[in-house]
Amino acid sequence: MLSQLCYTIFEKSIQRYHIADDIDETIQNPYQIGTIEHLLYAKNWIDTIQWHLEDIIRKPSIDPLLALQIKRRIDQSNQERTDSVEHLDAYFLEKYKHIQPTASAKMNTESPAWAIDRLSILALKIYHMQQEVDRKEATTAHIHACQQKLHILLQQQKDLSTAIDELLQEIEQGTKYMKVYKQMKMYNDPTLNPILYAEHSKPIE
Repeated sequence: MLSQLCYTIFEKSIQRYHIADDIDETIQNPYQIGTIEHLLYAKNWIDTIQWHLEDIIRKPSIDPLLALQIKRRIDQSNQERTDSVEHLDAYFLEKYKHIQPTASAKMNTESPAWAIDRLSILALKIYHMQQEVDRKEATTAHIHACQQKLHILLQQQKDLSTAIDELLQEIEQGTKYMKVYKQMKMYNDPTLNPILYAEHSKPIE
């Protein structure tokens, strides 16, 4: 099942990151370029770095200049995350391009890659919630609350994995078909964000 492969790779990426636990660490992707394994590992690495950037920027005493730098990195990471999802969807489109949908086939509201994106984030939630459960200095009440949340997250992981595998099976059978739209985010594009193109058009004094 693809969902099991995805989750195994996500766990490997998360565990590898936490060896150094450094947002500036360079990815060392162990999988061959062009494979889905390579795409999945790269996708989760982006998510993992961004997870920790989101933690850092919420520090109440953070230096404003550092906060701005982190916010810019998060903006860039969001674009990279979107790009990684679109690369995954391109993989699936190529894989299933010869499948002829049945006359009664329905379009799914979510592409396979965006469902896998949610599984990647869920893997991060599960990893960090487990850390909270294992915190030795935490109160009993905190640990108990986190155990309950972890139980729910694990059920979500099971349900989402099942949904992903069922969706891919239905696409293979032709009872559902993929239709992918590019995100077309405008705020990172200097030709589409009015603040950016106004800045570029200012006369030099």
